[in-house]
Amino acid sequence: MTTTAVAPLTTEDAELLVATARRAAEDAGVTISVTVLDEGGHPLAFRRDDRAVLISGETSTRKAYTALQLNAPTADLVDAVQPGGLFHTLPTALDRPLLFIAGGVPVRRDGRLIGAVGVGGGAPEQDHGFATAAVEALA
Repeated sequence: MTTTAVAPLTTEDAELLVATARRAAEDAGVTISVTVLDEGGHPLAFRRDDRAVLISGETSTRKAYTALQLNAPTADLVDAVQPGGLFHTLPTALDRPLLFIAGGVPVRRDGRLIGAVGVGGGAPEQDHGFATAAVEALA
């Protein structure tokens, strides 16, 4: 069986993700924090506007981490943690607690998970839109 190598998420990719999310948020008049993680969960890029609430930085990081760990947009996982949902009893004894609020989106290249972007600071639906716009710009 032969596998094809997939280029990892680079610092330049991460900077593009941050810049695109930031631009989308600014166009909407929203102040956000953005975190980009590589496939191992290591931070590649981070931005927090001085006007953003301090916790938005932790929120963006946890959204990105959740999207990375579960390989799915956090917007798609919200119902899964409700009583009776697939992840209702998911343990939170990971390095960083998971956060099931829209705004975390996996980054894939050639179908392979290579990282994640998380956005915090706006309404969850806005954060999801900003993160999605960033990922689409990378494609």
